[in-house]
Amino acid sequence: MLCDDCHKNEACIHITQISPEGKIDKNLCEKCASRYGNFMQDPESEDYTVNDFLKGIFSKSPREESTVPQGLVCPNCGMTYQDFVHSGKIGCSVCYSTFRKQLIPFLKRIHGSVLHSGKIPKRSGGALVVQHEIDVLKEQLQMAVKSEEYEKAAEYRDRIRSLEQKLAAEREGAESDGSK
Repeated sequence: MLCDDCHKNEACIHITQISPEGKIDKNLCEKCASRYGNFMQDPESEDYTVNDFLKGIFSKSPREESTVPQGLVCPNCGMTYQDFVHSGKIGCSVCYSTFRKQLIPFLKRIHGSVLHSGKIPKRSGGALVVQHEIDVLKEQLQMAVKSEEYEKAAEYRDRIRSLEQKLAAEREGAESDGSK
């Protein structure tokens, strides 16, 4: 099978790219695959770790590396950004704020977002789902008022009131069930 990029050499590596646009499978020769990151180490070797693999996938090109501030150091643990790049691990919680600008692109590439929304259990999470919806609607209400869209704001307000009444009724029902 020929390489999907150069169409000249025999493909020996299969890469699956997952992006917001969808999943793309590529069969590449070693030369073309090396352009996708420095992860062509021998995975059979004893020293090859998941961190090595991820570091290779997310490593920057030399041109991008030069834009990273060389003196960036965490004031809490003393870890440098270069240490993070080499190990793939953060030293402490303060590193997240210290290396924020550099980490945001990584997090967006890996997770698709920089915000963690968590999961809500289906069985016992009914009230949490309603509360989350109320919180989202309150944010939308504030944005609608700010942009002077008062009709939308009134709709959001009414929906919030309705959900708050539903939530209060659920809580009263749960309390009366607990007292039996």
